[in-house]
Amino acid sequence: MRETDAALARRSREGDAAAFELLVRSHQRMIHSLTYRMTGSPADAEDLAQETFLRAYEQLGSFRGEARFSTWLYRIAINACLNWRQRENRRSQVYAAWAESAEALQTPAEAQSPDEQVQTALMKLPPKQRAAIVLTVCDGLDHREAAHALGSSVATVAWRVFAAKAKLKRLLAKSRSDE
Repeated sequence: MRETDAALARRSREGDAAAFELLVRSHQRMIHSLTYRMTGSPADAEDLAQETFLRAYEQLGSFRGEARFSTWLYRIAINACLNWRQRENRRSQVYAAWAESAEALQTPAEAQSPDEQVQTALMKLPPKQRAAIVLTVCDGLDHREAAHALGSSVATVAWRVFAAKAKLKRLLAKSRSDE
């Protein structure tokens, strides 16, 4: 019988490294998937997934079990991704010229697979809208769970999902019309 995440978290807080390893193994695919969708970069996603688990280990004492362990982990990962985005935005002035030239060299939409088109469109959303759409549509959380993971209200999540869907629809329609 598989031990619950809450029991594994309790054992981890008590110093059981094997229990924390089980938590990492059971959630690493979910967290890596989230960080990839938030960054669009396999390398950055890997770094942020590792950062998420390091922060989770350091903050195990703050896990009270009021929400599922996965929701608590989502919140840590989303915060890591949003912080990463802020750092990247600060660097953007330095790399502005590079970004313009790289954008000019991007693969035309017709050469991209539908999954690549969706990922490209996702990356054009504001980070908080991207987080809301990734959690609800891609990862299947309901608005309440996503709100808890994002530290916002259910209404805010609903609005962000609505706005993100509208933007994605426009972006995908534009990329298809450019074909």
